[in-house]
Amino acid sequence: MAIARFPTVVIDCPDPAELGAFYASLLDWKLEASSDWADLRADYGDCISFQKVEDFRAPEWPTQDAPQQMHLDVVVDDLDEAETAVLAIGARKAEFQPGTTFRVFLDPAGHPFCLCKE
Repeated sequence: MAIARFPTVVIDCPDPAELGAFYASLLDWKLEASSDWADLRADYGDCISFQKVEDFRAPEWPTQDAPQQMHLDVVVDDLDEAETAVLAIGARKAEFQPGTTFRVFLDPAGHPFCLCKE
């Protein structure tokens, strides 16, 4: 029997509503946001939360000068189409691309995330 359940991942950022809106556009999930916290929920229960951190320092990909600390992998059907879509909602493509079956991007707060071919 499990001791606990895994309800959410929490991502530190300078503006929870803004970063939550970015991921809401990416995943088509429902966003509930305040000035220092945002919850992004899927209809099937998964959740990503965003927490405001004063003096937030964005990760520096791919160096570890400011470690990435965490990243999300999301599965897509077509890498080219998904790339166009995430750039349109505010992502930046990372200069360093270490693979061919996935692509690394930076969200508006600088966290790396990957679009992965299924």
